[in-house]
Amino acid sequence: MALTTEQSLKQQAKALGFEVCGIAAIAPDRKLAEHLAAFIAEGRHGDMNWLASTSERRKDPSALWPQARSAVMLGMNYGPDTNPLERLKNTTTGNISVYAFGRDYHDIIKGKLKHLASQLASRTSSEVKVFVDTAPLMEKPLAQKSGIGWQGKHTNLVSREFGSWLFLGAILTTARLAPDIMEEDRCGSCRACLDICPTKAFPAPYQLDARRCISYLTIEHKGHIDAEFREAMGNRIYGCDDCLAVCPWNKFARVANEAKFAARADLLAPPLGELLVLDDKAFRAKFASSPIKRTGRNRFLRNVLIAAGNSADPQLIPQVVRLLADDAPLVRAMAVWALSKLASPDKFASMRSKYFGLEVDTVVRQEWDKPVA
Repeated sequence: MALTTEQSLKQQAKALGFEVCGIAAIAPDRKLAEHLAAFIAEGRHGDMNWLASTSERRKDPSALWPQARSAVMLGMNYGPDTNPLERLKNTTTGNISVYAFGRDYHDIIKGKLKHLASQLASRTSSEVKVFVDTAPLMEKPLAQKSGIGWQGKHTNLVSREFGSWLFLGAILTTARLAPDIMEEDRCGSCRACLDICPTKAFPAPYQLDARRCISYLTIEHKGHIDAEFREAMGNRIYGCDDCLAVCPWNKFARVANEAKFAARADLLAPPLGELLVLDDKAFRAKFASSPIKRTGRNRFLRNVLIAAGNSADPQLIPQVVRLLADDAPLVRAMAVWALSKLASPDKFASMRSKYFGLEVDTVVRQEWDKPVA
């Protein structure tokens, strides 16, 4: 018996390495539109201005592409082989989010999506477009409608088979495909993801204030990180997995099959001292094929310096002092803060007398002027 288009599509998706594949019909979603509008109106998107500027297209896939009739949602497992929360204990090493351990997932998934979309277009004589987290498309609500998971109270997708560890990709098509059954919310009364957040970024279940989220602060935020969040960041230098890692559904998760998602040995627990000496050339060389490259060296060093300040390791002082004269005010300000945490009051005062006259950035001056605890 010949396979239906939908069955063939899912079979091909599995052969390409996608663990899950579901189909959703393209239709307006009033609740999604209202939720997005409220999120932006309250300013919870922070300085991610692209969320506001694309909100009209983002709230409805048919606004993004009026001819689209179906969304094929794909999930690829990137489950770690250890508990990410364990890496928070060694404060002299940097903690990098699991998703950034290996090759940039955008590149890996997009190639597979294009191959699958080409097969779909050929079979159905339809038009297709592929998306991997870079277009104004709300992938997670579509993923829930397609049955491959549900949006948990931490607003991320949760799967009964893979817990919180799924990369998402989407194929929009003009073909009318039979939709799958929408997945139901299975969070119940659990609030583990809400309670573990170090910066209290969840005003309520299913709501996120990105301005308080460590992933946003370390990856998306371009400016100085407010003092109220720095100690809570601990050694998290790129992203945060706390709300993902604590989810009880991870008991069903499994280690990723895709070899390109495997953790690079130098990113599992990189010593902060080695990261503090990176200049721009060394940063670009080290993270050439990593999603970390998108932050740029200065924002990354900002994060590493905060981790250094939280490390209680005075051996890092020489590397921190070097950065007091860095070209970037973003780096200099956090070098001052880190030094204020690591050095004695006398040492800090001597550094102030040497470097204060070099500063022209207001925030850097403010860091020097704060009293040492």
